[in-house]
Amino acid sequence: MINPGIYNITAYQGATYKLSLSWTIADAPVDLTNYTAAMQVRESTASSSTILDLSTGSGITLGGTAGTIEINVPAATMELTPAGTYVYDLELYSGAEVTRLIQGGFAIQAEVTR
Repeated sequence: MINPGIYNITAYQGATYKLSLSWTIADAPVDLTNYTAAMQVRESTASSSTILDLSTGSGITLGGTAGTIEINVPAATMELTPAGTYVYDLELYSGAEVTRLIQGGFAIQAEVTR
């Protein structure tokens, strides 16, 4: 078990959101070949509905032996997300093992140009 990193995100309504991460242990990339991932953004940890719901192949791409994680939310999706301050976490799954890699605040700033 690892303690998740804290990473606060600011994204912009109507603009493409991208985040590139590398998971390493002792400077060596973690092989993500047999992993899947999920990331959810909610109003609070107790909220039943999601603001954004991403998973492997749907907004998240894992880089296998390189240990990379690419998050990509298209502008069309971000355009539909309400501006506000939320919470999120990113979890990685390998069989029955679940690793919460990062978590934190997720702010979406309102779009002016439409």
